[in-house]
Amino acid sequence: MSTLALRSLRRTFNIIFMVFFLALATSCGRKISVTGSIEGYPEIFPDYAGVTIPSNIAPLNFSFLGEEPATLIVSGKSGERQIKGRKGLFSFPTRYWRKLMAENAGASISLTVAVRQDGKWLAFNPFTINVSSDKIDPFLSFRLIPPGYQAWKRLGIYQRNLETYSQTAIFENSLTGGNCVNCHSYCQRDPSKMLFHARGDFGGTAMILDDKVEKLNTKTDSTISALVYPYWHPSGRYVAFSVNKTNQNFFSHNENRIEVYDSASDVVVYDVDKHEISWSPLTRSKDSFETFPTFSPDGRSLYFCSAKAVSPMPQEYSKAKYSLCRIDFNPEDASFGEKVDTLYNGFKNGKSVSFPRISPDGRFLVFTLQEYGNFSIWHKDADLWAADLASGESFPLEAANSEDVDSYHSWSGNSRWLVFSSRRMDGLYTRPFFCHIDGNGQASKPFLLPQKNPLRYYADQMNSYNLPELMERKATVNPHDIASALRNTPGTDVRVRRENP
Repeated sequence: MSTLALRSLRRTFNIIFMVFFLALATSCGRKISVTGSIEGYPEIFPDYAGVTIPSNIAPLNFSFLGEEPATLIVSGKSGERQIKGRKGLFSFPTRYWRKLMAENAGASISLTVAVRQDGKWLAFNPFTINVSSDKIDPFLSFRLIPPGYQAWKRLGIYQRNLETYSQTAIFENSLTGGNCVNCHSYCQRDPSKMLFHARGDFGGTAMILDDKVEKLNTKTDSTISALVYPYWHPSGRYVAFSVNKTNQNFFSHNENRIEVYDSASDVVVYDVDKHEISWSPLTRSKDSFETFPTFSPDGRSLYFCSAKAVSPMPQEYSKAKYSLCRIDFNPEDASFGEKVDTLYNGFKNGKSVSFPRISPDGRFLVFTLQEYGNFSIWHKDADLWAADLASGESFPLEAANSEDVDSYHSWSGNSRWLVFSSRRMDGLYTRPFFCHIDGNGQASKPFLLPQKNPLRYYADQMNSYNLPELMERKATVNPHDIASALRNTPGTDVRVRRENP
């Protein structure tokens, strides 16, 4: 066959292929025509119906849980678009999603799931997603921890870009022999000022300032333990810590499978520059269990949880009722006030407070409330509550709470978003949920952290999300620098201030 004939044959083949491809593309993209309706709403996962979301969130892909072929009809200010389900999964194209969010910020979008039955397309009732113009901090960090209770081979602290699906490690314990790493904390959501603890081999506190890592040895002869639960002062000069003697028990006939409790605990303040700790007799008493400190946004109040000491433990663990307390703090000299105010009396109300966190604007304090104890992540009755710091009124965040555990939480920088851990999906694993908080402190219906294919991802994810913390930007510290400091340096010993009472 001549060269000319070969070229002609190849050209004919390319034309046929292009015609076939265009016909296939046109067929796949053909819009459906809905000719009937189905009463009720579709069963979807995650349940995004009626949620409020930030306009800068990653696409909220979700799955229709029925068996019929399905198409999603999306309606916003720029009109309508149809998205064909792939094995029930509706995936929003990234460029389209960003345009949809930008155009509908401050409004809502309508979503209708249509299914094909007997050759006809029938539509369920439409549902809405509210798009808030209040943006959320772009990064979320958390610890991924397997369902072990005393030892782990692999765990780490990770960060997720909330505007995409990108996830990277801040630190993994494979770099330090598989030890426990926990209690990551940031100064005002800034990962350039952060810390976390490493326990066991290569133990110490990794203090990270402008991506430079220092190992701290935080156990002293004057404190009952090494430093435990942290919270940064807004200035970055101090970190409040609890020190705790902690134990855990396991139950075979209790809906709360595990009870983690303190037999002693105090609250102290660490001076970052001087490497020394201080306290007040009102935050360090043998007659009380003090724990979970948090500073106010202006840095002049220290909030913490306190319960009357009960013994013997663990026999009397259910009698520990923690109150929400506050004491003045002077950042000029790290001195404390002479009295403690009680904002929520746990003993009087028959409930127990944990994890107080104040909105950056200083308006609301959100805490976890459960029947007893302080380790609410294992208490099925644990709910989120808010205290209006202007009026003193406390109330439940009803729209955010569920029938299972709703516990650890953190605020966004604009005081409009709350992320919290919840076991509402299966009662076993904690997952991160987000809710909008309005100017009156009321929460919206929460939504699950988006994934490309959430149904598959959460079915396969055998780790709990622990301590979800919002961040204003991505952490850039080198994990190997952290490992080197923990493995290869003796560490700096923390001192006790001589003037302590």
